[in-house]
Amino acid sequence: MDAGFITPIKLWENLPEATKAGQIENDSDVFKSIFEHAVKDVTNTQKTLEQQQYLLATGQMDDVHSVSVAASEAQLSVDMLVQLRNKAIESYNELMRISL
Repeated sequence: MDAGFITPIKLWENLPEATKAGQIENDSDVFKSIFEHAVKDVTNTQKTLEQQQYLLATGQMDDVHSVSVAASEAQLSVDMLVQLRNKAIESYNELMRISL
């Protein structure tokens, strides 16, 4: 078994360094960078899944289980993005209910 096969999940370490260091000027930039990161993560995991599926379909892959792992990672990244979107919409709706 390859020692580098299973990699631990890194929650927010991949965000831009400016976000972690507090160099971003306002909250909208932080909000934007979080969503951009989530969308890029979905795109990257989908590309990885497609590559794994191609390798499996063309017979260039020996370990079939890596396709199911890539599919799970892709699904989890989509689920995370959907939850972020749902929370953003929920927060927006709550702000709209606040009377001035």
